[in-house]
Amino acid sequence: MFAVLDTNHFREYVLGTASGAKLRSRIQIEKPEIFTCIVAAEESLSGWIAFIRRERAGAEQLTGYEMLHRCLDTLVRMSVLPFDRDAALIFHSLQKSLPRIGTMDLKIAAICLAHDATLLSRNVVDFEKVPGLKIENWLD
Repeated sequence: MFAVLDTNHFREYVLGTASGAKLRSRIQIEKPEIFTCIVAAEESLSGWIAFIRRERAGAEQLTGYEMLHRCLDTLVRMSVLPFDRDAALIFHSLQKSLPRIGTMDLKIAAICLAHDATLLSRNVVDFEKVPGLKIENWLD
């Protein structure tokens, strides 16, 4: 199996929450090839940077910087699939047929379709609407 972690799965994986531990355990048991994508990386990094910027400079930013560091460390060790020309073409097609699904979700779906990968996401309701997309939730 070729699986891509959506932003919510990637976040839990990085944070090591109870759901993240469940995800890691299932990865060890099923042994899929695990990837994330550049869009999930963008969303994760942007979230931690926004968190840091909201806090007062100094000690109040420690948690944000720790989480940003964990995120970067995980990205360095994990293969990250690109948003390339193939994904962009699929994205534009999806955007025309599924205008109510968010742009970032459509980009993630397009990357998975371009690589014939299974998307691991909690957002099953929206992603189920994407024709041909294989999706599973390994957190719940």
